Amino acid sequence: MKPATVIAEIGCNHMGRMDIAKDMIKMVSQFCHADAVKFQKRNPRECLTEQEYDAPHPVPYHSYGRTYGEHRDVLEFTVEQHKELKDFCEEWDITYSSSVWDMTSAREIIGLDPKFIKVPSACNTHFDMFSLLCGGFGGEIHISMGMTTRKEEEEIVAFLDKKKRTADTVIYACTSGYPVPFENVTLMEIKRLREKFGSVVKGLGFSGHHAGIAVDIAAFTLGAGWIERHFTLDRTWKGTDHAASLEPDGLRRLARDIKAVAKALDYKKEEILEIEKVQREKLKWNRNQTAKP
Repeated sequence: MKPATVIAEIGCNHMGRMDIAKDMIKMVSQFCHADAVKFQKRNPRECLTEQEYDAPHPVPYHSYGRTYGEHRDVLEFTVEQHKELKDFCEEWDITYSSSVWDMTSAREIIGLDPKFIKVPSACNTHFDMFSLLCGGFGGEIHISMGMTTRKEEEEIVAFLDKKKRTADTVIYACTSGYPVPFENVTLMEIKRLREKFGSVVKGLGFSGHHAGIAVDIAAFTLGAGWIERHFTLDRTWKGTDHAASLEPDGLRRLARDIKAVAKALDYKKEEILEIEKVQREKLKWNRNQTAKP
């Protein structure tokens, strides 16, 4: 069975520093052996009202600025920096991508022509942005379905179907919480989404914000072909996403285990496998065998 694509969601865990972002790319590629990294692109002035921009961060300890808007500005890379990161990913043989949170950011990331662009749960009813992606981007459109009603899900997929883009669309089961307790992970949503939309879209993914990696393996066996987890170099760093992220060894083990389980998810190719034959000859009870005294 083909293993799931493992995506390290760097997001804003780079803390606005290019050197840390590049260290994370190298770590994901060379130590963790995952398949892709994903950043985020926002235009804070476009995403936030003036009141929201000037308000204090809801968790001041994690803020990088005097206001929430200034905090978001500190964590943003320019499109030129994203181009530099994409080039760096190619140098280290790992796929670059980004989620987009507004029209300006969508236009900028489209211009970089990544393999896929992600629409986060918060923006999956932004149909103007979907129109832009459908008309101007030739790669895959990945969409998280966290905090989304079933009616909204149907509207999203119907819109992409009308635009003839469902063959390029991957939808992700997701619970929007940081972190998410196991009882709220709701893995069976993968099965529901597969039964509802699996014949229409390119595939199903799972975006998790839980502890550990056992859940991700189960998500893969339920049909998730893309596994996305937040990634950090240190879960104690300043910022609200670090606590719901995997550190390098956690991501390494996840990528390793996905590949191992993919090999194991198969039927026997013959009744008695070659590896079993010597054991059968040595150990298998035969009713016609004469018992030794």
